[in-house]
Amino acid sequence: MTIAWNLFTPGAALVGGLLIGLAAALYLLGVGRIAGISGIVATPLRALLGQSKLLAQRMELLFLAGLLLAPWLWQLAAPLPTATVDVGPLALVIAGLFVGVGVRMGQGCTSGHGVCGLSRFSLRSLANVLAFMGAGFVTVFLLRHAL
Repeated sequence: MTIAWNLFTPGAALVGGLLIGLAAALYLLGVGRIAGISGIVATPLRALLGQSKLLAQRMELLFLAGLLLAPWLWQLAAPLPTATVDVGPLALVIAGLFVGVGVRMGQGCTSGHGVCGLSRFSLRSLANVLAFMGAGFVTVFLLRHAL
């Protein structure tokens, strides 16, 4: 594995991290809930089933709109990084299913546990972050080096 240090942009990384932290803090202060993306994405689905509160639904839809608009706004300041995917559609679907199962088992996603939970010193979030990071390390090692 090689790291392309010439492509590392510490300024953009710092600004991105600050924006994520600001968004998570404002969401917690404004709505009173953790800015976990899996829960936020689930809210419109709950609304379709009539199981969501109106204020939380509106705030979560605005949060989702911000997530979708962010790359378009970023392009005004700098080019978007290129992304390449080395696997086919079947592998992506299987990986997505594994992530979905992990999110349900861990009662939250990387943003909820990694960004918001760790900043609140949640031991449950620490255990989840260690579990999903460890699973990611093992998966990459097996797929890239062992198999």
